[in-house]
Amino acid sequence: MADLRPYARTRIKFCGITRPQDAQAAVAAGADALGFVFYAKSPRAVTLKQVNEICQGLPPFVARVGLFLNADPAAVQATVDAVSLDLLQFHGTETADECTRYGLPYMKALGMAEDESLLSQASAHAAAAALLIDSHKLGEAGGTGEVFDWSTVPRQLERPLVLAGGLNVSNVAAAIRQLRPYAVDVSSGIESAPGRKDRQLMQDFSARVRQADRE
Repeated sequence: MADLRPYARTRIKFCGITRPQDAQAAVAAGADALGFVFYAKSPRAVTLKQVNEICQGLPPFVARVGLFLNADPAAVQATVDAVSLDLLQFHGTETADECTRYGLPYMKALGMAEDESLLSQASAHAAAAALLIDSHKLGEAGGTGEVFDWSTVPRQLERPLVLAGGLNVSNVAAAIRQLRPYAVDVSSGIESAPGRKDRQLMQDFSARVRQADRE
């Protein structure tokens, strides 16, 4: 039988960070990674200047993740050159070759709202450092706050699983107990408004994750 507790603890990624104070509060709450959205249509979109200002105050061992959706390769490369990112996150129809061309590890978001088999999507990205499972449709950025049926996630995915899609303080512990993912990724579930993180919600979310890890 597969080990349902393959990791010592569930990592936490807070996505859609737009302000230095939110980044500091996220780190204080226990975030392992911060996500920055480089997609102009998102209410959480940031500029290179914003991200560099935010990252100046970050301590070590907090991963910086850049989110892209079918972005022009030149724009992605310019971002990689200008911002010190640790991981790239692709939400569109990018191929594996398009994701690996920048010399950084990447995470591919797979939409649970697709007709295509999740295993088929995953096999196309065997080089991904992790797979992010979200409720969005292909070509959407996520962050919609919508939950999908966690029981539909195949157990035989061979890459570390990052769970997203409508996670919040009320349901993250149940999600972890059911799937035991490598990490959880939350955006709208810790906000007072789009792009504005709530300190208390971040602390409560992290506390629920740690609680689930102890169970």
